[in-house]
Amino acid sequence: MRTTYSGANVRLYYLDDGPEGGAANTLFYGPLVEAMRIAAEQSVEVQDGLFIATDNDVVAYLDLLEG
Repeated sequence: MRTTYSGANVRLYYLDDGPEGGAANTLFYGPLVEAMRIAAEQSVEVQDGLFIATDNDVVAYLDLLEG
């Protein structure tokens, strides 16, 4: 993910792996710091399918934790 800041507006969404290729379900729009808090509260299974989108990039939530 390109350089951003904790107050940057992002979209936190869950990408399920349904039979038709899945669907993106938005959980939150707002500051990155809040999106990270909400993501951390999700179950491990849900966290595996979470993504954070900025205005110029998309990254898997778990990849952010590893970086």
